[in-house]
Amino acid sequence: MTSIRISEPRSKLSVTALLLPGKAPENAAFLTAYLGRPRVVPGIHAMWTGPEISCPVPAADLEGQAYAQPLPAENATLTPQPGDIVLSYVPPRMWGGNPNAIFDIGLFYGQGARLLFPIGWLAGSVVAQVKPEERDQFAAACGIIRRNGACDITFSLVETSNG
Repeated sequence: MTSIRISEPRSKLSVTALLLPGKAPENAAFLTAYLGRPRVVPGIHAMWTGPEISCPVPAADLEGQAYAQPLPAENATLTPQPGDIVLSYVPPRMWGGNPNAIFDIGLFYGQGARLLFPIGWLAGSVVAQVKPEERDQFAAACGIIRRNGACDITFSLVETSNG
C-alpha cells in the first residue's frame, strides 16, 4: 500500500497518510507521479477554509509535466474532516485570471473546515488520510505551523504494510 510521508521539522510534523487510489484514482495518480521523488512544497495556514495548511504545488514543478492535467473531483468533499489530505484543482484563469492551473495539497487537521473560497464553493478530492493514531500529533504540529507562519513541507512516497 502506498502512503505519503509528510514532514516539517520546526513544528515536528511527521505523519503518514494512506493514499486512496480506489476512491480517487486520477488524483492519486497525480500525487504518485508528482511525488516520484521527494518534494518540498511551501505551506501556509489557509485564510478561507479553516483548519488547513495549504500547500500549493509550485508552478515550476508543473511546467511541461504529463501529470499536470485537469483533475476531476473524486471522493469529493466540501467539508474536509480532520486527517483528510485534499487535492484541489483550479482551472487556468478561474482564480483572479491566473493563467496557470492551481494544484493545492490541503492538510486538514480540525473540525469546521469548508472549501469555500473567494471564487465560491470548490469541491476537492480526498486523496489520502492521515493514519488515525497520528492525527493528534498532526493537529498539534499544524497548530504550531499556524502560529509560526509559512514553512516548507516535505512530501515523499513510502510503501507501508496493510497491518
